[in-house]
Amino acid sequence: MSTPTRIYIARLAGVAVFDPNGDQVGRIRDAVARLRPTQRPPEVVGLVAEMPMRRRIFLSINRITSIDAEAVVLGSGTLNLRRFEKRPNELLVLQELLDRRVRLDPGGQAGSVVDVAMERSRGGEWSLARVAVREQTGRLTRRGHLHEVEWERVGGLSGAGDSRGTANLLSVLEDMRPADLANALQDLPDARRNEIAAALDDERLADVLSELPERDQVEILAALDRQRAADVLEEMDPDDAADLLSELPPPEQDVLLDLMQPDEADPVRQLLKYTPGTAGSVMTSEPVILPPDATVAEALARIREPQLSPAIAAQVFVSRAPMTTPTGRYLGMVHFQRLLREPPADLLGGIVVNDIDPLRPTTPLPEITRRMATYDLVAMPVIDRNNRLVGAVTVDDVLDHLLPRDWRDRDAAGRSSAAETTLDDADE
Repeated sequence: MSTPTRIYIARLAGVAVFDPNGDQVGRIRDAVARLRPTQRPPEVVGLVAEMPMRRRIFLSINRITSIDAEAVVLGSGTLNLRRFEKRPNELLVLQELLDRRVRLDPGGQAGSVVDVAMERSRGGEWSLARVAVREQTGRLTRRGHLHEVEWERVGGLSGAGDSRGTANLLSVLEDMRPADLANALQDLPDARRNEIAAALDDERLADVLSELPERDQVEILAALDRQRAADVLEEMDPDDAADLLSELPPPEQDVLLDLMQPDEADPVRQLLKYTPGTAGSVMTSEPVILPPDATVAEALARIREPQLSPAIAAQVFVSRAPMTTPTGRYLGMVHFQRLLREPPADLLGGIVVNDIDPLRPTTPLPEITRRMATYDLVAMPVIDRNNRLVGAVTVDDVLDHLLPRDWRDRDAAGRSSAAETTLDDADE
């Protein structure tokens, strides 16, 4: 596979990285360039790749055999898995230059950076040679001309200063999964992170917040105006919203809950009442619930709804009316595999399983873990003293609370032992 001599770096975002054996080892997230004391364009010294478990590592440009918009191929199976940290004389191209407001020479036409190209010299050195800049027109309905010019002709690329917008960076990040986007946000300076977060729509931001460490969740929420913060909380699952609100002082909790719609705030208020470390504190109050006279076909249609997580969609809980928590009398549950084996017209009441004792809101987390592992369940019902279904604990809820509190924090994840810093795929 040949490597072109000019590559626009934004097109590399998300591109798969392969070792010499053709096995994928990660995806490209950025390029690292070293600033020079002269006016020469910065030298590209490597790429940043994201590995499994969200670890970001540095790939030296000299160890890459080919680069294009389809794949990056390494020349060796040996990787340094030490977490990437930027040095003082380096810059991350996408993170720091995309959307930067600049001026074109001559004439000083204002514009913003939409992409940066790296070029390879005859000696094999890569540098940031050309910049794609879109003119600013001052009109909302008109897009400015796009210019591709040499690095030296663009003013404002060097030095600090928060002169960047968000549109182009968002376009690079928009296809990421929420967990990957949350990981990318942790690499940004606080002000830039909050700017990007505020530009996301409510639903997208809610998904991303659920994947961030509590500290970052609180800081991003605090940077929003209170009504916007309440709107985002409404889009979160009640258990995730309750976990986030529990990190805030009680007066601030009350303000945000009062700004939320009553039907969205009520389940969150209820979850906040439970003791931490119990089924009530970790459960979701919105599992899939159907009456006993619903058909198998109706149940299958319900669990196909795309907004449901795999753990929630894995089973249907059956109860008497009402169908919202707290329900009428809890009758049992039906796993989706059982639904697939039954005739579509059969009623849930005839196939319901109730031979496993439900959890109580006060059941402690170790007992929940033991029972879910014993019965190989991905979710368990939680009922109150009146035998009403009040929620369900899913395996992802349990994992989230069993892992160390800072498991989402990339700084904590980077503190690994020396034995984990290298991997030689070629020898495995």
